Amino acid sequence: MRPESRGSSVVRSLSNPFRGTGLPAPLSDPREFPSTDHNAVAALLALCPKHAPTPLAIAPSVADAAGVGSVLIKDERGRMGLGSFKALGAAYAIAADAQRLRTGDWDDALAGRVYVTASAGNHGLSVAAGARIFGALAVIYLADTVPEAFAGRLRATGARVVRAGSTYEESMQAAEDAAAENGWQLLSDSSWAGYTTWPTAVMEGYLQMAAEITDEMAAAPDVILLQAGVGGLAASLAAHFRAVWGDSPVLIVVEPEAAPALAESVRAGELLDTEGPVSSMGRLDCKTPSLVALEGLARDADHFVTITEDEARDGIQALADHGFETTPSGGAGLAALLSGVPGCNGSSTVLAILSEGPEDG
Repeated sequence: MRPESRGSSVVRSLSNPFRGTGLPAPLSDPREFPSTDHNAVAALLALCPKHAPTPLAIAPSVADAAGVGSVLIKDERGRMGLGSFKALGAAYAIAADAQRLRTGDWDDALAGRVYVTASAGNHGLSVAAGARIFGALAVIYLADTVPEAFAGRLRATGARVVRAGSTYEESMQAAEDAAAENGWQLLSDSSWAGYTTWPTAVMEGYLQMAAEITDEMAAAPDVILLQAGVGGLAASLAAHFRAVWGDSPVLIVVEPEAAPALAESVRAGELLDTEGPVSSMGRLDCKTPSLVALEGLARDADHFVTITEDEARDGIQALADHGFETTPSGGAGLAALLSGVPGCNGSSTVLAILSEGPEDG
C-alpha cells in the first residue's frame, strides 16, 4: 500500500517544476485528479439544517504584520458546529452514501453500516458525526500520541475509539486491517493505489468552501496559501481556484518542516514516504501524501514551503493577538505568511485558510 520509505531533506521553498502539466508519470491508471464538481456538494448540503457559509474575514492588522497589501481569511472555526473544515469532508462522503442507499428515513439510512478510519484530529470527528446522523457506527483508530481529550470528544459523538500504534501511519494501517477483517467501510482522507473513491469524495466535500470563496470575491487574490497534511484540502481548493481563476493567483502549499511529504514527492517527481520528528502541527504531520492530492497539486501549485516548529508557534501567538485563535495546524498558512513566503510584497492581496479553532475552543 505504501511507497518505499526514504529519508527527507528539509525543503524550505520549492518552485514546482511540474506546474501546469503534473507529474511526469501518472501515479495510477487512469490518472486521477481532484474533482471540481461543487454543484453536487451544494445540492446535498442544502438538505442539512446545520449548513451555512463560513465568513471571509478581512484582516488588516495581519496584513500590516506580514507587510502585504491585504489579507483575507476564510474562517472555518464555526463550520457546521464541528469547529473545522473537516465537517465538509467525511460527513459529506457519508451523506452521499446515505443518499445512494436510503430507502426510508434519513436517520436510519445507513443502519448496520460501520465506517472505520484513523485520525489525528478533525477527520475522525467528521466521520463520527456523519455516521451518527444516518444511523451508522464509526470506529476511529488513534495513535498513542493523539491527546485523550480528543478521544473523549469522539466518544461523545457515539464513536468507538481504538488506540493503535505510535504514529498516524501505524493507526491507519490498523484501521485498514480492521476494515478488511470485519467487512467495514474504510473511510480515509488519504488515497493510495487501489483506494481512491472514498478519499476523492471526501475531497469533493471541501469544494463547498472553495465555491463560497470564489462566489464572495470579486477578483482573484494575488497569492493563496494552503496548508497541507496528506494534501486533500489544498488539492481540492487548488483545483477549484484554477478552474475559476485560471493561472493568475500564486498558489503556495505549506507543510511542517517535519513532514514535507508533498514537497519531497514533487521534487522527486514521484510519491515518496518521508521521515521526520513529531510536529506540533499534528493535523499536518503526515509523512505520506495522498495519491490524488499529489497529482492535483503537482499540476496546480506554484510553490511548496515548509515552516519550523518555532515559526508555527510564533505565528499562532501572533494570530491570537490579532483575534484569530487557532492551532498550529489551523493557522500554518498564515504563520508562513508572517514568516515570509515567495510572491508577496507590499501590494499583494493574500488569501489564507483558518482551518480549525483552538484545542479548547
